[in-house]
Amino acid sequence: MLRISTFGYACAVEIDRLDRQVTHALRINGRAGYREIGTVLGVSDQTVARRYRRLREEARLRVVGLPNPIELGYETWALRLRAAPDAALPIASALARRPDTTWVSITSGGTEITGSVHVPASADREALLLQKLPRTPRVVSVSAHCVIHNYVGGAVGPDLRDDSLTAEQIAALAPSPPAGGRSATHLADADAPLIEALSWDGRRSYAELSAATGWPESTARRRVQELFESGSLYTDVEIEPSLYGFRAVVVMWLSVAPSRVASVGNALARHEEIVFAAATTGPSNLQATAICEDMPAFYRYVTERLSQLDGVERIESAPVLKHVKQMGSVR
Repeated sequence: MLRISTFGYACAVEIDRLDRQVTHALRINGRAGYREIGTVLGVSDQTVARRYRRLREEARLRVVGLPNPIELGYETWALRLRAAPDAALPIASALARRPDTTWVSITSGGTEITGSVHVPASADREALLLQKLPRTPRVVSVSAHCVIHNYVGGAVGPDLRDDSLTAEQIAALAPSPPAGGRSATHLADADAPLIEALSWDGRRSYAELSAATGWPESTARRRVQELFESGSLYTDVEIEPSLYGFRAVVVMWLSVAPSRVASVGNALARHEEIVFAAATTGPSNLQATAICEDMPAFYRYVTERLSQLDGVERIESAPVLKHVKQMGSVR
């Protein structure tokens, strides 16, 4: 059992093997029922329900339902904003409230904001990326670089820290593909209230989704199943990394020889420290997020593994000081 006292919590939170298994199960299938998870883990559905509720209340775990930008053909843009120290948090909070941002963090001594925004390929990039960004003299600089390939993280799939379940358990929990293959179902404007509801809680019941959308429960059930089966929606899990013993979250920008970008990106996807990696446009061509036990562990990762990858020419890193938004909606 891991017992950790973290800043912002009234008391220590105990995380044991079953908590890890439940969390991993939810990463595999965020809408799996308590009975389904309990059968795979060898415990009762009541036990799974109790653990899930405790993780929500004490560890701030949240399952969120999100549009899949890859399947939908959206462009993803990585943002970096530099602001005056006293302006960083309100600016980051304003970005976090936008429905098109998927994560927003404060790094670099509290003066830099990093984030990600999804833009429909047919949208006006200039309006979305420039005119809608906070317009204030407290923002010193803004840069936005397009993600051109995803290697790990988000809709691509769980990272290698998820090791609590066996391969057999993962296979039993993974959503079954539809018999006729994925349908061509895509998001429509009418789905907006459904997406909003799932972005707050990806495990909302069909009755709750019916109330949120005004649709009959049968319609809500059918539409949710269509969107998940087509890949237009996926679920992910938010939880504080420090609860699992990881206190160093670091965003990195790598300059890699063009001929080695793919091999380095694929190598990063195999590193258990890396929870996100993607190729981008801009002065650096790979962006990654590492989660380590502490900064000495991050040092060892950079010097003993990352820097040894053939083609890595330059590494810029910035520790995350505060997650303002991980994935789901915030107020």
